[in-house]
Amino acid sequence: MTIIDKARELGAMLQQDERYAEYYAAKAQNDKDENLQNMINEFNMKRMQLNNEMSKEQRDEDKLNELDDAIKSLYGTIMANENMERYNKAKTAMDSLLNQINMVITYSANGEDPMTCPCDEVSVNCSGSCSTCGGCH
Repeated sequence: MTIIDKARELGAMLQQDERYAEYYAAKAQNDKDENLQNMINEFNMKRMQLNNEMSKEQRDEDKLNELDDAIKSLYGTIMANENMERYNKAKTAMDSLLNQINMVITYSANGEDPMTCPCDEVSVNCSGSCSTCGGCH
């Protein structure tokens, strides 16, 4: 068995994890939420309009403020959507799992014992420089 075979095995195990299932279920629910998708599209359009207005030599400050307010309002509404909240929570859990896996692999590649190397969130956020650290937990 090669290291790539083991990576494929790990990938298959990852797909069996409840965090993976929740992430993809939440993503699918977001994709089916027409109201949410319409708001996201509108948000992206307003953001493009804002960028276009900002790149002009003669900027219309009223239009900039109007677009900025609309973007902020849409963002708040999008983030308060129950499907988006579920997705963000699931994505955070999935990202945390992937970070933990990455930490084990990275520590192992640096010569640490794979069975005892840290993989918790404190370690994941570690920059490696103790001079800027608030301390390990």
